[in-house]
Amino acid sequence: MTDGTRTTATGTAPLEAGTARVDAWIWSVRLTKTRSVAATACRAGHVKVNGERAKPAQQVRAGDEVRLFHAGRERIVVVRRPVTKRVGPPVAAECYVDNSPPPPTPVEAAVVGIRDRGAGRPTKRDRREMEHLRGH
Repeated sequence: MTDGTRTTATGTAPLEAGTARVDAWIWSVRLTKTRSVAATACRAGHVKVNGERAKPAQQVRAGDEVRLFHAGRERIVVVRRPVTKRVGPPVAAECYVDNSPPPPTPVEAAVVGIRDRGAGRPTKRDRREMEHLRGH
């Protein structure tokens, strides 16, 4: 058929219009390890599509900006090609443009401060010293 539909066992269905579920796409291009982690991130509000909070079933298409906060850093990617099946790393890299800030260096990550186990809750003075170290 040429009208953009195809006949299936259950009737007519629209042809793939170049869209994919956001949770499936995040998993397919290897931004998360599993699809359930991607869906959980969506439900928790850690995924935004074009600045709006995304539900797992939201569709993404080429040109959409996807922001994902995962594994302690924010990933900002622009969809080049929507895919629904998991692809290898070289193909996955072609499916998006990565505009993410570089990951923090080990020195920057260590600024957070590590307390000794069993030291208890920081005092007000400790908290102020930690904020001073972070530059707040």
